[in-house]
Amino acid sequence: MPAPLDRVLAGLPGIRQDAEDLYKDLHAHPELGNDEHRTAARAAELLRGYGYEVTESIGTTGVVGVLANGDGPTVLLRADMDALPVREDTGLPYASTATVTGDDGDEQPVMHACGHDVHVTCMLGFARLMASAGDAWSGTLVTLFQPSEEKADGADGMVEDGLTDRVPRPDVALAQHVLPYPAGYVGVRRGSFLSAADSLRVTLYGRGAHGSMPQAGVDPVVLAAMCVVRLQTIVSRELAATTPAVLTVGSIRAGASPNVIPDTAVMELNVRTYDDATRRQVLDAVRRCVDAEAKASNAPRQPLVERLNAFPPTVNDDEVADRLDRAFRDHFGDDAHTIGLQTASEDFSRIPEAFGAPFAYWGIGGIDPDTYRAAAERGTVAQDIPVNHSPAFAPVIQPTLDTGITALAVAALAWLGADA
Repeated sequence: MPAPLDRVLAGLPGIRQDAEDLYKDLHAHPELGNDEHRTAARAAELLRGYGYEVTESIGTTGVVGVLANGDGPTVLLRADMDALPVREDTGLPYASTATVTGDDGDEQPVMHACGHDVHVTCMLGFARLMASAGDAWSGTLVTLFQPSEEKADGADGMVEDGLTDRVPRPDVALAQHVLPYPAGYVGVRRGSFLSAADSLRVTLYGRGAHGSMPQAGVDPVVLAAMCVVRLQTIVSRELAATTPAVLTVGSIRAGASPNVIPDTAVMELNVRTYDDATRRQVLDAVRRCVDAEAKASNAPRQPLVERLNAFPPTVNDDEVADRLDRAFRDHFGDDAHTIGLQTASEDFSRIPEAFGAPFAYWGIGGIDPDTYRAAAERGTVAQDIPVNHSPAFAPVIQPTLDTGITALAVAALAWLGADA
């Protein structure tokens, strides 16, 4: 009799076209965080058709499908569903033209610029294969479709809405993400994988004046410029070269006229770190630096520092990561890798932590292998390969989808398979 994985994957050719069609549909109809109603409804409909017990509207639009198949462990796998306020620039025939009205009343473009459409498609393809090959595995499969990962509130929203009381407690939780590596690539690592991320808004206070009489005011634009320079020394001069961290000032807003010194300037910045001690050190340094620059500028009051959102670090359980690594290498061979630290961030870990379950997270590639190889040979990967959140980010359909579906099956069967 064929091995459990072979029996599950035997159905892959038969669902490939459906998966590709679903992906194109999801890509063309992206939805922002906590508004994934169409995506969630599609996932729930398909899961029910495959025989899963489905619970909808957990948190906001969260969906969970449970398939009990005899005795054995319970494995939870998660896919995120939300898109981003990005205008697509891929030239694809199924490119998104979707827009929504923002909180400010302005029209916003919407795009699956992070690959969550890949995640949903792969999860549903995997769920279908597992349901049709029940003789190949034993246990309980939990497929979870999470809203609003990009806003860092989707996992918390599901937990706060009673997720841990509404679905079976998993023995292990798993998730994957498409990344700018060659399609076919699969990579996992022990320990730290994704960084913590803290987004801050800093309001700097000055004193308005006529542009021709700067001596009558305190210029918050100059203050903001000095803060940007000073903040960039935190990582370069206060952390050891072996301590990874990133600090980016992504937005500065001040004034409305070239001849008016405004009263305030607002900076928004993002901090990425991998451990709690470094996280505290950098965030404390941000506060110290902006306070000191405000004092040096004779600002009328201290800056206001507000936290906009916070992602936890993603730290893989060693034993879970080791089991995945062995399973991936057994199946994918040379396409299985130990992936490097990623400066991206995730809220997935809040779900297994709420259950008290160990977890691991891995990456799959989504870039055309020939395109990636040519860029690597030129030494221009950073310049030529679109990354997640870029208007040009568009994973190639194949072998990305086959790899993602297969990786989920390999991972789940490492616990649920008859020879696990």
